[in-house]
Amino acid sequence: MNQDCNIAIVGAGIGGLTLALGLHQAGISCRVFESAPEIKPLGVGINILPHAVRELEHLGLLDALAQVGVTTRESAFYNAHGQFVYSEPAGRHAGYKWPQFSIHRGDLQAVLLQAVRERMGDDAVVSDHRCAGFEQDDDGVTIRFEDNAGNARAPVRAAIAVGCDGIHSSIRKQLYPNDGPPRYSGVNMWRGTIVMKPFLSGATMVRAGWLSVGKMVIYPIRDNVDGQGNQLVNWVAEIEAEQPARRDWTGRGKLEDFFPAFADWHFDWLDVAAMIRNTDTILEYPMVDQDPLPRWSFGRVTLLGDAAHPMVPRGSNGAGQAILDVPCLVEKLRTLGLTPEALTAYDNVRVKATGDVVLMNRKAPPDAILKTVHELTGGKPFASIDDVISASELAAISNSYKNVAGLNKDALNSAIRN
Repeated sequence: MNQDCNIAIVGAGIGGLTLALGLHQAGISCRVFESAPEIKPLGVGINILPHAVRELEHLGLLDALAQVGVTTRESAFYNAHGQFVYSEPAGRHAGYKWPQFSIHRGDLQAVLLQAVRERMGDDAVVSDHRCAGFEQDDDGVTIRFEDNAGNARAPVRAAIAVGCDGIHSSIRKQLYPNDGPPRYSGVNMWRGTIVMKPFLSGATMVRAGWLSVGKMVIYPIRDNVDGQGNQLVNWVAEIEAEQPARRDWTGRGKLEDFFPAFADWHFDWLDVAAMIRNTDTILEYPMVDQDPLPRWSFGRVTLLGDAAHPMVPRGSNGAGQAILDVPCLVEKLRTLGLTPEALTAYDNVRVKATGDVVLMNRKAPPDAILKTVHELTGGKPFASIDDVISASELAAISNSYKNVAGLNKDALNSAIRN
């Protein structure tokens, strides 16, 4: 069978589309195969941290992202009583060479998809192709596809196949047929977006409360959406729960299941209860991850992004790590050729790096600041945060995560981009 493309990318999410752009820039032909009949914007807000923005800038996307997202100014922490705990500047405001963006996941995907189609042609992304399995030999990979009605599509032959097909990856299932179920963290999330007036700086990412009593993450993701200065604000409510919600990004949530924990959150800087109550659509999802895999690459097949390293969303780093997978894989393919050796070299760098982040997100992400303060105060109001814990101790918690996640400012700013 003749080869249809050099690299077959299974999945047109953030990781798959970023990989397509990276490969194209390196002069390596590829094609993206997406299971959905039509690519529509899904999800709500995410943050793209400076290490990932660095890579997107290298792909020429910085201006497009700045136009659709919010350039984050600061990250701020509050307790469940709305009392200020700690804040630190974000992105360029913190001295990084690159900004941090708070953005709608669908807007990020749309920027990536438009760039792929403009640079590579409309046929670079093929929809309604659900991966039904693959076979490989010494020379390449043959991928079987079906449409969403279950009808067989023509098989695709490639030198390399990359599974970018997310948390329900069919490629991963074939590589690891006995892969265990998702690991539930004991926390469920409810998410929503609402148009409202800016709060705090108008570009602040807020984390407040704690998981045992109710925790919120709140930040704007679009500016001036109505010509009157209002923003689209993303919020996430997180509460410990014995049973996990259904693992479906589009699963609908019920207000009564979580709102009582936040019913009295009326703060000087934001009426959180009103924000939640006035949100039209609420999504529910369990906070889950999976144990790091020992390897992603088998012969001419490998994984990238959530298919390789799903992590609990507690460090604003899930999409970022998928983006960081891309330059490593592209560089190995460029220098070692379209070979199994290139995929093994990619594994040797990214498996451990992402595994460390998965484990760090479990035990000590940035919101460990909230856990520490909640435990020290017994969840009660304080007279002064300085009587509870010093700013330097809080900064140390934040910096320990940055060092693991590849966000050490001095190291990132001085790193040479190949």
